This record gives sequence, C-alpha cells and structure tokens, in this order.
Amino acid sequence: MKFSRRFLLAALSTLALSANLAHAQDNVLKVGTDATFPPMEFSENGKRTGFDIDLVDAMAKAMGKQVEWVDIDFKGLIPGLISKRFDMAVSAIYITDERKKVVDFTDPYYAGGLVAMVKDGSSIKKLSDLSGKKVTVQVGTKSVGYLQEHFPKVERVEVEKNQEMFNLVDIGRADAAVTGKPAAYQYVRTRGGLRVLDEQLTTEEYGMALRKDTPELTKAVNAALAKLKADGTYAAIVKKWFSNTK
Repeated sequence: MKFSRRFLLAALSTLALSANLAHAQDNVLKVGTDATFPPMEFSENGKRTGFDIDLVDAMAKAMGKQVEWVDIDFKGLIPGLISKRFDMAVSAIYITDERKKVVDFTDPYYAGGLVAMVKDGSSIKKLSDLSGKKVTVQVGTKSVGYLQEHFPKVERVEVEKNQEMFNLVDIGRADAAVTGKPAAYQYVRTRGGLRVLDEQLTTEEYGMALRKDTPELTKAVNAALAKLKADGTYAAIVKKWFSNTK
C-alpha cells in the first residue's frame, strides 16, 4: 500500500513537472536573427540591440511570452525557420513574392529602401533638388542603377564603402549620399551632422517570417504588433532608432 502511494505521488510529481515544462515552452518564442545589421539588429558591448530586437521584445511582452534568440547567418534564416529551429525569423527581411512561396509574413512592420542623406543646413529639401548635384553612391549597389534611370542629371560620385559616401558629404565634396535607409539612420543616430530626407527614393517593406503551419502564431504576432501601434510603443521604438537627429 505504501509502495503504491509512493508510486502514485512520484507519478503525479512527474506529470506536474512535465506540465510545467510544457507550459514554460508555450511561453517561449524562439526567434532567429543575424545580429550584424545596425540599426536593425547588432551587438553592442556583447549584447543584442537594435530596432528589431526592441520591437520583438515588446511584442513578446504583449503576448505574455519570453524571447529566446537564436543567432544564425542571414542566408540560414528561412531554411532554419522551415526546419523548426525557431518559431519566427526577424532580421530586416524584405517581404518578397519569392519568400512568400515558402513562408508566411506578418503585416509589414517597417519600410526600408533607398534614401538620400544631406548635410545639416543643406539647400536640398526634396528629391527633385538632387538634379544637377553631386551625389555619392556605393559601387555595385542598387543606388547606382536607380540614379542612372531616375535621376540622369545627377553627377554620380561612386565609392567603394558606405563610410566613404558619408565622409564625402561631411567634407562637402558631395552634396548628398544615396544609400539604404537603415545604414543612413544609423549614421545620423551615432554621428550626427547629416540628415535624411523625409521622401524616400524606393520603399521595400520588412516583415517577420513565420512557418506556414503556424497560422495562429502569425495571427497572434500581428495582434501584438497592432497593439503596440495603438498604444504608442511602436512609435517610441521608431523614434529611438530612426530619429532624423542625433
């Protein structure tokens, strides 16, 4: 009789532990990212930070979940998601028709694309003001072809690195630089002296990728994103990482 009671208690304890572990797993959101793309996600003093990191942490809190980050190279994000290494991939991933064939995306959460940077106090206020000006771009990037096609009167100054573009504008050897929106805002945030024109040259939207077999999770993540947009949390995170001033 005593053996049976001990056996029963042990069994009940095991069941309770299993239930607690299962509950704990239910409260964990595994998120894959490649934290090498400031200001979206990057490491600073050994800690992950960035716009995507702050946004996901806030969304998880709204969902009553803890985030478990999984670091992985960008090219492995979609394969890792499909193979169930994590529940969601968030790493400045553009929503494309090709990617939508294999994964689902949340509602767009931020618009990337090409932007123009000018020096504080510049007479360039809008994109049409770029015509006839010296505009620096990075060799081999989308910026080169875009300016050739849409701004033929621009005098392009092609350089090898993003930093060279910013430097040329800083010292007045170029009137503007055209580059990706995240890189532009990262420079403005950390260095100052330049500003980003409000009007974008191109717009490409970022989305959070989820597996096609987890539609309820996609729905819950979208609901959390909507909540943050409604209560002002989203706007505060955008202001923190994409302010037009230092």
